[in-house]
This record gives sequence, C-alpha cells and structure tokens, in this order.
Amino acid sequence: MGQYLPILALGVLAVVFCALSFAASRLMAPRRPTRAKNAPYECGIVAQTEIPERFPVRFFLVAMIFIVFDVEIVFLYPWAVTHEALGVFGLVAIGIFSFAVFESFLYLISKGALDWGPLRVPRADPSVDAARTTAGTIRRVPPSDSEPGLPASAAPVS
Repeated sequence: MGQYLPILALGVLAVVFCALSFAASRLMAPRRPTRAKNAPYECGIVAQTEIPERFPVRFFLVAMIFIVFDVEIVFLYPWAVTHEALGVFGLVAIGIFSFAVFESFLYLISKGALDWGPLRVPRADPSVDAARTTAGTIRRVPPSDSEPGLPASAAPVS
C-alpha cells in the first residue's frame, strides 16, 4: 500500500491546488461585467448579428480524424521505442491497432469528412461546377430539351 502513497499525495495536491485557484479567483477577480465583456469573442471579430447556421457535421468529422491520429501517435511512439523487446507479439498488437485506426479513417472518408469545396463533375460543358451543399438548398431546374440530364441553365448555347 505504501507504493501508492505518492500517487495519492499527488492527487490530493491536485485537488487542493484546483480548489485554492478557484477560491483565489473568486475572491480577487474584479466583478464589473459589461456588455462587451459578456459578448462572445472569436478571432477578433465582433459579432454584429446572430450566426445563420450551425457548424456543419464535416467540421466535427475533421476534428475526429485529428483526434484519432493523435491517439495513434501516442500509442505508436512507445511501441517504436520498445519494438525489439516486444517481438512478434508487439508487431501483431500494433498491426491490429493500426488496422482499427485505418478502418475508422476509411469510415470518416466514406462519410465525407474530407469533401470540402466545389465538386467538379465531368460534363459536356467543363465550366459548369456542382457545388457541395445540402440537398435542401439546391434549386432544382428541369432539364432542357437540347441536352437531357443537364439543367436548363447549363445547356450549351447554340
């Protein structure tokens, strides 16, 4: 039990430090809230209006990719340092782990995590681009008689 005493002491010190920090902040911090201080602040831009929409899901998928690869690096570094001592068992274990990470990466790509910007669609007119948007914001245009399958606005002009 004595071998766990330093860990317990470190935990107690962490809790005491947090409690003292919060108490000191509450006692010594000035309390003069103003409208400017209570306003949300992001990248130096003062918000003039409410945001029109939420962040797209792709934003969070990219964040998930970042976290997945950070966790992979955290586990790969110790393995790289001791890979000779671990032998075949370590190689198989890191292979299984890498497969799981790669599988999650493929899942995120299949969900469109890295699909940003306009989508180039091969058509008869190469100047026509289809933008990546949600289905509810695309204006549907009936196809013209001159070229089936193309919107009337994209039909070649004769």
